[in-house]
Amino acid sequence: MRYTIPLALASLIAAPALAEVPRVVTDLPPVHSLVAQVMGDLGQPTLLLDRGADAHSFQLRPSQAKALADADLVVWVGPDMTRWLERALAGRKGEEIRLSTLEGTHRQDFGDTAGHDHDHDHDHDHEGEHNHSAVEDAHDDEHGHEGHSHEGLDPHLWLDPANARQWLAHVADALADLDPANAATYAANAEAARADVDALDTETAQRLEAARGQPFYVFHDAYGYFASHYGLTIAGSISAGDAASPGAAHLSELRAAMSGESRCIFPEAQHDPRLVQQIAEDTGARIGPPLDPSGSSMEPGPRLYGDLIRGLADGILSCVAP
Repeated sequence: MRYTIPLALASLIAAPALAEVPRVVTDLPPVHSLVAQVMGDLGQPTLLLDRGADAHSFQLRPSQAKALADADLVVWVGPDMTRWLERALAGRKGEEIRLSTLEGTHRQDFGDTAGHDHDHDHDHDHEGEHNHSAVEDAHDDEHGHEGHSHEGLDPHLWLDPANARQWLAHVADALADLDPANAATYAANAEAARADVDALDTETAQRLEAARGQPFYVFHDAYGYFASHYGLTIAGSISAGDAASPGAAHLSELRAAMSGESRCIFPEAQHDPRLVQQIAEDTGARIGPPLDPSGSSMEPGPRLYGDLIRGLADGILSCVAP
């Protein structure tokens, strides 16, 4: 007796198994956006910080802890930004990219907005042999910034587009190691994303020329990389880099510095604007629109990184150079 196999079933039996796309977890919306661009249509990374969540005080839900445990790759900024994630990652066996320690990443301390060379070397290493010494050395220096002291690495590294551009290649290489069958796709996606970041950077630099030489104030000390990269002047911040509540002495100094200047001061997404409003009322400062340095108020996805950078430029220009 002859048996026939339906054509559709036969084709399934003959076809090789499709490569399993790595399970990827990311910490912050801008990191998620960059990784999503590299993964493209092959898959979507998981984002830990929900829309509106605070990176400095986040607590993992059980489902998120499981996603971390099951992940083939975790891409995160580093413990200076999310100390809670360092604890959650302890003991896991999957791959990890700690962006703050990658070779070619521009790092600066709080309060350091001096210019830097963006002609980065494209040689990179994501195998875990990260350069920790540069970060550790940064913590040895102490900087005073507008009346309150910060020390160590400023972890808001994604606000320098040169860093974002550099990270894309690391992500593509890590994904290719985990999923060789799709290596060419990851590489092509990363190259396209780098071109987009270059265009975004050029556009933003040209637009922000009008804001140079116009000092302004921000809600918390998160914008150093953005200011350094684009030659902007941040005169001071209400809160420190971790968005902690400011002390009375610092607020008094800030009011004294701002009085009579008619400078712009910017509130921030996800933070109560009342303190900004009170300071503006006391000093005559002009209130700009809320800035969102981490994309916490935005729709997550591949477009978020570009929207974040453009949004910061739009907000600053609307008050500083209307």
